Amino acid sequence: MNLSTFPANFDAAVDAGLEWLTDSGAQVFDWINGVLTSLVDALSWVLNLAPFYVVALAIGALAWRLSGHWRSAALTVIGLLVCALIGMWSETMSTLALVLAATTLALLVGIPCGVIGGLWPKLDGVVEPVLDLLQTLPPYIYLLPAIALLGYGSATALVATFIVAIPPVLRLTALGIRMTPRAFIELGEASGTRPMQLFFKIRLPFALPSIMTGVNQSLMMAFGMVVIAGIVGSGGLGEAIYGAIRTLDIARSIDAALAIVILTLILDRLAQNATPSQREAQNNAH
Repeated sequence: MNLSTFPANFDAAVDAGLEWLTDSGAQVFDWINGVLTSLVDALSWVLNLAPFYVVALAIGALAWRLSGHWRSAALTVIGLLVCALIGMWSETMSTLALVLAATTLALLVGIPCGVIGGLWPKLDGVVEPVLDLLQTLPPYIYLLPAIALLGYGSATALVATFIVAIPPVLRLTALGIRMTPRAFIELGEASGTRPMQLFFKIRLPFALPSIMTGVNQSLMMAFGMVVIAGIVGSGGLGEAIYGAIRTLDIARSIDAALAIVILTLILDRLAQNATPSQREAQNNAH
C-alpha cells in the first residue's frame, strides 16, 4: 500500500459511497425529508397560530404549574414578551419548534435505549464509546452528510440537532437505571414483585431524577446546535444570526442572540422544575 496516495483514495471511496447512497436511496431520503420538514412546519404553525400574548401566557401558566411560584410565571411571560417586542417572535417560535421536535425524537430513542443499556451492562459498554464519539465530533460534521442526503432546510437541521441531543439523555437514563439501590431491588424480588412491576415501581422512580437531568441536558445541547444549524437554512433564530453575520447587521444579531438566551433560560427552568427532586428543593427553599 502506498501511504502517500491513501488519503486521496480514502476520500474518493467516501465520496463514491455517499454518492451511491444518495442515488440509490433518493426516494427514501426525499420521503424522510418531507416527513421531518412537515413535523417542524406543523409545530411552528401551531406555535404561531395564536397571538404572541396568548402563547406567552400559556407558557407562563405552565411555568407556574411546574414551579408553583408566580415569580417564575411572571419572568417567563416577560421574557417571551421581550422576544415579541424586539421583533423576533416568529423566529423564536420557529426555533422552539425545531428544538422541541429534535428533543422529542431524541427522547423517544434515547430513553428506551438508555433503559436497555442500564439493564444490560454489557450492551452499555458497547454504547458508551459510540456516545463518546458523538459528543466528541464537531457538530459541523453532522451537517455535511445530512446536506448531501437531505439537502438544505429544516430537515437537515433537525437530523443534526437530533444526533447532538441523544447522548445526554441516553447516558443519564442508563446511569439512573444502574444506580437503583440493590437493597430495594432485592426487597422487591423477595416480595414476589414481577419484573415489570419492579421496573415501574422501583427502578423508574429512582432513575427519574437522572432521566430528567438528561432531558434538560438534551435541551441545552439542542439549543447549542440551533445557531450552527442556521447555516443549512433551518429558519428561526439560528438563520437570523447567520444572516446577520453575513450582512454585518450587528443589531439584528444581538436581538436574535437575546431571544435565544431568553428561550434557553425558560426551557431550562421548565425542565428543572419538572424534575421531582429539583421541584421539592425549590419548594423547601421557599
